[in-house]
Parts: sequence; C-alpha cells; structure tokens
Amino acid sequence: MKLLTVNLGHRTPYAHAAVEAGTGIFKRPVDGPVTVRSPGPRGVGGSGLTGDAVVDRRHHGGDDKAVYAYAREDLDVWQRELGRALPNGLFGENLTTWGVEVTHARIGERWRIGPHVLLEVSAPRVPCRTFQGRMGEPRWMKRFIGAAVPGAYLRVIEPGQIRAGDPVRREHRPDHEVTVRMAFRALTGRRELLPQLLDAGEVLPEETRRQVAKYLERA
Repeated sequence: MKLLTVNLGHRTPYAHAAVEAGTGIFKRPVDGPVTVRSPGPRGVGGSGLTGDAVVDRRHHGGDDKAVYAYAREDLDVWQRELGRALPNGLFGENLTTWGVEVTHARIGERWRIGPHVLLEVSAPRVPCRTFQGRMGEPRWMKRFIGAAVPGAYLRVIEPGQIRAGDPVRREHRPDHEVTVRMAFRALTGRRELLPQLLDAGEVLPEETRRQVAKYLERA
C-alpha cells in the first residue's frame, strides 16, 4: 500500500463554486514533502495539508475533514466508465492511494503514512454542486451517489510530513462494522441506516451525530 501522489489546490474563481470566493477543488500533484497537521474546527480551520486551499469552510475542511483520500483503483473504474482520462487530484482528493482499501475502511481506522503521519478515517465525502461542475458529466451527482465509492475524509492524529511514494500501513481497525460506504449510503438517501452509524462510537463526527439524533427524533 502506498501514496501515489499528494495533491494541493489554490483558491480559484469558479462559476460553479458554492461561495463567491471561489473553490480549492482544482488540485494537482506536487513534488517534495508536504506538512500535515490538524487545521482546527470546521468553519475556522481549512485543509490539513500546508499549501492547500479550502474556500467554503462551512462545508469543507476542519479537523474531521482535514484530508481527503481517493483510491487510484476507483479512479480507474470511473475512467473506463466515462471514457476519459482522470488524473490524480481530479476528484479534489489530497491523497491518491494505491492498494489501500478506502471504500470499505471503517470509521476510526488509522493509517500510518511514511514514518511520522498518522491519520484516522472519519467520514465519507458527500458530493456537492462544485464537484458536479468540475466533472462536467450529466447527472454526475446522482451517478456518484449510486456508485457509493465516495473516498474518505481523515483527521490528523499525529502530524508530520508526507510525500508521493510513502508507504501506507493500517495501524488500527475498529471492531465495529461501520464502513465509509455504509456511512455514505446512510447520509445520501438510506436514512434507515443512520442509527447503525452510532456503532462507531466516539470517532463518529459530531456533525453526523447530530444528523442521527435528528432522524431518531423524527422517527
């Protein structure tokens, strides 16, 4: 298991952006080491990677969404389906991985990247209109949701530097069954699955806990 590329984006004006200030979704692979650290709470903190822009901080960035990872194997599946090249970083991911099970990773699972950085799987990525515009594909959000291969957000447990080529090693796998895919399905239509997300315990993001609580109140 390894890190193929580390991808960073700058603030870019964009007509499809959710906020007038633009977007940081246009990410490109970079050479050399990149510092990873906890950015702070959502709304204040941005990306967990130094030099990476998070513009819409209401919905992106912060400690629970510090780093976004997507598997190259899953990009390759989309590449064949769409019939076009999908370079690393196109989905707005910070980390493009190889040999890492991202979709079926469990919430709270921990990955060691290189010798120093330790990340913890926190939540699935839920698509937005900026992503729809970036891809330029008909009904992209519906297709992305239907595939249920969302990639994973990670929080930073131990900071440090990472670079392309670093090995990735799973250091901890929780004993519950709440995976990235299950959480994604619960958050994007299969609302009857929401109560099961509580099995993840304290590692479940507070935002998700609120969504579960609201569902249970209504039920």
